[in-house]
Order: sequence, then C-alpha cells, then structure tokens
Amino acid sequence: MKKGDTVVQANAGTRRFRRVALLVAAALLGATMTTFVPAATAETSSRVGIACTAGVGGGATTPIFNLTTKTGYISLPDGNTAFMWGYSSGFGGFQHPGPVLCVNAGDTVTVILHNTLPEDASIVFPGQADVLANGTPAQPQLTGAGTTTSLTNTAAAGGGTVTYSFVAGDPGTYLYESGTNPEKQVRMGLFGALIVRPSVLPTGGAGGSIASEYANNRADSRFNPSEEFMVLLSEIDPYQHQAVENNKSFNMNNYHPRYWLINGRGFPDSIADNGASWLPTQPYGALAQVGEFDRTAATPDQPGMARYLNVGTEDFPFHPHGNNGLVVARDGRALEGPTGQDLSFEKFAINIGPGQTWDVIFKWYDAENYSPSNPVPVTVPQMTNEAIGVFYSGSPYLGTKETLPPGIQSVNQCGEYYIISHNHALFQITSWGTNMTGPITYMRIDPPTPNNCG
Repeated sequence: MKKGDTVVQANAGTRRFRRVALLVAAALLGATMTTFVPAATAETSSRVGIACTAGVGGGATTPIFNLTTKTGYISLPDGNTAFMWGYSSGFGGFQHPGPVLCVNAGDTVTVILHNTLPEDASIVFPGQADVLANGTPAQPQLTGAGTTTSLTNTAAAGGGTVTYSFVAGDPGTYLYESGTNPEKQVRMGLFGALIVRPSVLPTGGAGGSIASEYANNRADSRFNPSEEFMVLLSEIDPYQHQAVENNKSFNMNNYHPRYWLINGRGFPDSIADNGASWLPTQPYGALAQVGEFDRTAATPDQPGMARYLNVGTEDFPFHPHGNNGLVVARDGRALEGPTGQDLSFEKFAINIGPGQTWDVIFKWYDAENYSPSNPVPVTVPQMTNEAIGVFYSGSPYLGTKETLPPGIQSVNQCGEYYIISHNHALFQITSWGTNMTGPITYMRIDPPTPNNCG
C-alpha cells in the first residue's frame, strides 16, 4: 500500500499484486468467459446482472444458506491489493462482497454462520423482523457491566457457529452485515445483499406475468427480469485494513477512505463480466446491459431495475447518465401512502445514505428516433476532428457501425451505445488519487432485436 511518499508493504515476502490488467473492455465484450463460482452454493449463471446464490437444503419455501467468514485480498484499480474479511458462500474460498441471497417473501430463511476469524462475528438483517438465533430471539450481547459487545448473537472466534432464521418480510432490497464491532467488521468487508422477491402476483398484476417480475407488491413495479442489476457501494481505508492484517489496533478517529468500490470492484474492472477469471475473489460485475425500450410494442415492454445499496459511511450521489430513474422503494418498503397512493418519484441522481437501499426502475429509449434517415440536427465532426473512444461505433446512431480510421481500437460489437454511470462526488471516483477509477460503470444499450450483437 502507498503511504504518503513511502511504501508500506505488509508481509512483502508472501504478498504479490494480483492485478492482471486494467484494460478489461475487450475481454468483457468478447466470447463467453469462464465463470468463477466461489463456493459449493450454486450461483445463478449470467455474464451481467444480479447473480443470486441459491440456498442448499430445505424446501422450496425454507432455503438454507451457509456463510463462512474468511480472509483474503482484492485487487484495486491503482495496482494495489487490500486485505479483507468476507462472508464466503458455503465453505468455499474468500469472496468480496458476500453472496447475494435471493429469497421470496414469506420464506422461512435459515442462515448458518461459520466463523473462522480470530474474534467473534455475527450477522444482522436490517429490515427483517423477529430474527431467531439458535432458535431463540436474537439479542444484543452485553458484558457484565452492561456494555454492548454485539448487536446480536455471535459465532465464537476460531470455529464457532450460530444459526439465524427469520420469515422474509416485505419484497425489496436489503443489506446483511456484521452486528459485532461493525465499525471494524463491516468496514473490513462483512456485508452482502439480501433480495426478497414477491411470492404472489400483486393485485392487478398483468396477465401472463409472474411474481418475480415485480419489485414489490404493487402492480406498477413490474420490470424485465433480464435487466436487473445491483449497485452495491462501499469504501476502504487502507490503513485500517493494514492494521487488521498485522493484528494491530486502529483509531477510528483517523478513519478516512481512500478507495470506493461498486459491487466490490473499481473501474475498469467494474465493467467486466460476473466471474471474470482475473478477479477470482471479486465475482460481481456492475455493467448494465439493456435493450432499447420499445414504446410501440403490441405487448407492453418492461423497464429495467437497479437495486442500490450503500454500506459506506457517507452519502453516495450515484448518477446514471442518460435517463432518470423512478424510485419505487427505499429500505425494502414500497413508496406508497396509507391507502395505497403511488408515492414513487423520479430522480436524476440517486442520493443513497449510509445503510440505505433504493429500488429504481428505469428505461432507455431514443426520444427523437434519430437514425441515418432521421439525422441529428447538428453537423457531426469529421473523423479527423474527433477523439475516438474504444466504445465508439463510428456512428451516432444506435445499431449502425461505420469504418474507423486505421489504427483505432474499438470494442463496439453491433453499434451499441455506452452511457457512463458513476458516483457524482468526484473525489470518490479515485483510487488513492488515481482519477476515473472507483464506483464507475456503464449502461450498454443494444439495438432492437434481431441484431448481430452476439
């Protein structure tokens, strides 16, 4: 790790940079990549979008998840690595962030925590009611003097276990995280996402639709399940992580993040596929890949869905360029009045506070229907006067590719568009001073089908 003008490298003889490459775009858009499954628990297989971890054992409405605390390293955009703690899936290797747990409202969910860390650890489930620990109501843990040591029951250091269970509540997006010394353990990486889907079709739901196509129990929350994405925002103070790695104390009065991540990665790794082979401990990509919203379809088209979560210590004003989002829920609760009034609202930037989650429906369409036969009302500069990026197709029109000058490298496949999405607090899109890294991703808009996007 860098430290001012010096270099502090803990365990230099045994640690090495795991950074393989910064330029991941070509691999992202190429042929199918090897999928990394971090543990025995099965992952929903998809190159982009949310990769749910399936429960093991139990019945259809009684999923069981095994989570194991592990230590490991993640790659950072400036070439450094960070020592982390994390919840692994099942009994597999370390991963960051923890598995995405997907369940249905009304399920009886069991999570068995296996703790390998040198101190007690736990899990709390904000937004879930009546959580049990080893079969009895989960309770804060106190010393004999009445000092709180944990917000819930713990698994003892070095091999202890604890079994949590709860009936999944309202459909929506939730965090799960350590309730033990959270200013240390959550910051070190003990967190993940819990997604609760509706178990029954909302009243007034569209004919032929299924419950999982809705963000919550409102009929107007329907989205396209193939366009569902996670935006999990977090931060790292490398001095804290180095202190923990070396079994030293850390003064939280000096806490100051230098890295900010999206789904456990920084840009450009953030736009790589789920399970990218060069990121073996960081399984979740953040690229959003959607089709143009069809406003004229005989069968109504459905929008996309973004699930935002903030596990950091300050607001993250995340801003997807090119479209407003309709906020339909916050903290796992649908935005509606006491008698069902629709209280959803549009936002240009999603200002997510610490510990909050926001469910946002979005759609992208060409409002003016520009095409070669309906050209943009401006003069497009000649190629010699353009600065050409690697995502440019050579044409301003969706689905159109044109010849680029010799020597220009392009990863554009089929005339698709790429629109940047990033945190609008610009100091947070750096990695210890390296600009244009951190919580940045893209929305890729593919032309209408049929197309040759591959």
